Amino acid sequence: MLYGIGCDLCEIAHLEKSLTGAHAAAFIRRVYGEAERAALSLDEPLPAGRSAAHRLASAAANFAAKEAFLKAAGTGLREPFSLCEIEAVRLESGAPSYHFSGQTADWMQAHGLAARLSLSHEGGMALAFCTLETL
Repeated sequence: MLYGIGCDLCEIAHLEKSLTGAHAAAFIRRVYGEAERAALSLDEPLPAGRSAAHRLASAAANFAAKEAFLKAAGTGLREPFSLCEIEAVRLESGAPSYHFSGQTADWMQAHGLAARLSLSHEGGMALAFCTLETL
């Protein structure tokens, strides 16, 4: 049974400022989990060109995935959730999926929920759509 749905848009250029600004390292640690940071090489400087554009679009899609989850949960960003505990990862097939840790994983288990995720980016925007379903 459907528990909640959420969607979010993220402007890639706006996120780029957060990832390259003076407080980028703190922002990255607060928002992105370890698996996301590794997959997107967020702890390394962004190179110029197509590679950087793809990394930025993926980082924006991951950010939108976090916001979409919070909307589906119906809580917004408050306890027990932490953005870095809500990770958007890619399966071997390339399909996006959520990975939860810490109190967020505990909340999902306590509520008996499974999450589904769809991501897209085009024209300077990234989109995420999340559904939460009872197991």
